[in-house]
Amino acid sequence: MLADAALGDPKNFPHPVRLIGRVINFWQRIFFVDEKSFLRGLALCALTLCTTGLLVYVPASNFLVQIYLMYAALACRDLKDETEPIFRALLRKDLTEARKALSFVVGRDTDNLIEVEIVRAVIETVAENSIDGVISVMFYAAAGYAIGGGVGMILAVWLFKAASTLDSMVGYERLGSFGKASARLDDVLNFVPARLGGLLITMSGGNFSRAFKIFLSDRRNHRSPNSAHAESAFAGVLNVRLGGGASYGGEFVPRPFINSQAREPEIFDIVRAWRLLDVSCAVFASLMICLTWKL
Repeated sequence: MLADAALGDPKNFPHPVRLIGRVINFWQRIFFVDEKSFLRGLALCALTLCTTGLLVYVPASNFLVQIYLMYAALACRDLKDETEPIFRALLRKDLTEARKALSFVVGRDTDNLIEVEIVRAVIETVAENSIDGVISVMFYAAAGYAIGGGVGMILAVWLFKAASTLDSMVGYERLGSFGKASARLDDVLNFVPARLGGLLITMSGGNFSRAFKIFLSDRRNHRSPNSAHAESAFAGVLNVRLGGGASYGGEFVPRPFINSQAREPEIFDIVRAWRLLDVSCAVFASLMICLTWKL
């Protein structure tokens, strides 16, 4: 975590996620025929996980490799690095550049977003990715370490990262039934971390009672079974309104607001979201360390 905070994502070194992407592309070329075949997508998912496990297992016995693979798996600093250009463009009142920078980190259409919609999208991105980019990684690191020590930790973390990459590359919204197994696996693996992480996020701000109330009432205001847990916790702590509809591929997709009675987010709420990300991840890491301290 200290390496991630200091250095960010290892862009200039071999990154395991890129290797997983190549593994997925290899199996996809073999199994993909059309978007209707669930069983072929299930085979892709299973073989990607098996291949990832085999590739990670041997080097994971080395302590220095364990440190690097854990560092590469965490994305706390990267979340801030990816959204900082948007924040700086908003400070300059350059909405064109802000929309362009936002388009690299979200799936929604950004061409016609106004300032408040851009800010809202940034905070939602930080909140949602705090789970699968950081908290879920630490959760599976602790679970894997409890079962199999350092090697078990690395295996658990990178099998989770493989599932997350599968969802990003071939998930249900991208490739229909072919990607359904990958999308559902990602939902299942994030189920517990999303709820535990959302709860701990509410404890990491200044007003627990308000944040916890919003977390309980609005944590299901999303199509995804997991995404709104962190978003509702962030909305409660920051006391801002998130959610609402957005356009994807030119089609407007309605969605309930989260913390609907709160104020609209402002530019410097992005900085507050970054700070909340840091604190909540530190709290969660401390909890995981305490739970595995004597193992």
